[in-house]
Amino acid sequence: MKTPKSILYETSAKGVATITLNRPERLNALTFEVYRELTDTFAALAYDEEVRSVVITGAGRAFCSGGDVHDIIGELFERDMEGLLAFTRMTCAVVRNIRALPKPVIVSLNGTTAGAGACIALAADIRIASEEAKIAFLFVKVGLSGADMGAAYLLPRVVGLTKATELLYTGDFISAQEAERIGLYNRVVPGSQLAATTRELAERLAQGPGFAVAKTKELLNRELNMNLDAALECEAQAQAICMQHPDYREAYEAFVDKREPKFE
Repeated sequence: MKTPKSILYETSAKGVATITLNRPERLNALTFEVYRELTDTFAALAYDEEVRSVVITGAGRAFCSGGDVHDIIGELFERDMEGLLAFTRMTCAVVRNIRALPKPVIVSLNGTTAGAGACIALAADIRIASEEAKIAFLFVKVGLSGADMGAAYLLPRVVGLTKATELLYTGDFISAQEAERIGLYNRVVPGSQLAATTRELAERLAQGPGFAVAKTKELLNRELNMNLDAALECEAQAQAICMQHPDYREAYEAFVDKREPKFE
């Protein structure tokens, strides 16, 4: 019997790639293989000109419950420091490639989101969640640092240092409504509307000016560690570059002609 794929990948005619974590019987827990596949997929997406936006979601009642206890933990106990570091660096590579992808990434949270799953959600550009999508950065509850896969870097920048400290110290779950209140989720919708809401935004971004969006994401990443003067200079240069791109003229001509622009 053919083994079901742990990750499903599909693209639409409107330029949206959808990655579905597909281990619903294990709440889409991540294995060594899934970590590697996600890392490679996001690296390859940077060169796929047909894809203009990306959605990540999960099959079944969870988005992702984190690393698979049965498939990963047992093996890690047998590794030395060098082997453990190879694993933790591999998990971090997933986040690195999501942030480096010059295309918008939307995570569609259909249910439980925990541990590494929460970090993948955090790495995305936009988070849309169902009302059932509770989330936890639960690393400390299993004796690990709450600072994992970029959580201590990204989370304070999303929700503020005070709330990030509480979430990383306690590892507690918070509801979708609380996650939206503190700014961790962009939007919370009924589960029946999640797929349609996500698809609508993904298609809207895919039809937009891809070069300008890519520049915006690049600067959001780069300016995290800049002072104001450096950021202003960086933005001045980026804007001048965008003004030389065909999308800038197309937007102007579409405005004059009173029509919708057709971006590259």
